Amino acid sequence: MGKKKSIKREIIEWGIFFGIIATLYLTGLHTPVLGFMQGLILKTGIIKPSIEKESDIRASYSFTLVDQYGEHVDFKNFKGETVFINIWATWCPPCIAEMPDINNLYHELKGENIHFFMISMDDDFEKAKKFVDKKGYDFPIYRLGSMMPEVFHSKAIPTTFVISPKGMIVVKKSGMAKYNTEEFRNYLKELGD
Repeated sequence: MGKKKSIKREIIEWGIFFGIIATLYLTGLHTPVLGFMQGLILKTGIIKPSIEKESDIRASYSFTLVDQYGEHVDFKNFKGETVFINIWATWCPPCIAEMPDINNLYHELKGENIHFFMISMDDDFEKAKKFVDKKGYDFPIYRLGSMMPEVFHSKAIPTTFVISPKGMIVVKKSGMAKYNTEEFRNYLKELGD
């Protein structure tokens, strides 16, 4: 009798578990819930980008972006500058998880000679703009205005790149990471000097 009760209980527990998962997916809440959970992991500081002092990977500046106001931006205008690029989408939980930290990094480095490009991969850029507004983020967001050079291609999002003033990709991180650390802020400031 006890074994039948435990099997029945286990079936009920699994049914509840799958019911919750199905509800999250059907309502579209799975992305923010997973993003929140991954954000908790990021707060531990375990996942950080690796910092390269030197790099032999040259960035390409031959592409254009469109900002949230519809203005076309020629990336060539940022040669010789320190650039932080994050490729993201609203449907990507790890992207959502790292955004508060990136927004804080953006604020910490305001006034420094560092340019932020948050490039949305959403098919509907209006959705990306509404998402950023709803969350209260004020870093600049962009969509592609031309093809992205191959050096920035990645099979995963989020993917983050940092380009040094010498035109070298000194950070490439596929997947989420905690960027707003003292070490990373100092690194970006040193690049900009």
